[in-house]
Amino acid sequence: MADTPNPGRYGRQSQQTRQSQQFRQTRHGRLSVVRSAVDGVRIVALHGEIDHAVKDEFSQALIPEDGGPPPRTVVDLSDVTFMDSSGINVFIAAHHTVKDAQGWLRIAAPRESVLRVIQLIGLDAVIPCHPTLEQARTA
Repeated sequence: MADTPNPGRYGRQSQQTRQSQQFRQTRHGRLSVVRSAVDGVRIVALHGEIDHAVKDEFSQALIPEDGGPPPRTVVDLSDVTFMDSSGINVFIAAHHTVKDAQGWLRIAAPRESVLRVIQLIGLDAVIPCHPTLEQARTA
């Protein structure tokens, strides 16, 4: 995975939007995380599998500990091929944390297999789930 994202993933962007992006990539075994910001919204793009082995790293990616303003976060699941109950638990904990801080959390572009898990558990009734990153960011 490259250190810079595919510009097409974020749709058409103004130069100001592109300049406001900040990127940081980390890799934890079967999961890689790319963090960026677009117009004040944190984008956490994940690649790989979310399971018990990476739950702590996944949690750290979703819940910033910088004491900044209430987080507005979109989690891009378009490159996640598997997620088990550990990922669901992390999403629920992160949702409660950002909600308590007057922020929000949204899910973007999950693959069919991951979306099935999200819908089966009912996570999409708690955390808004959008078909594209752009729709999640601007909803």
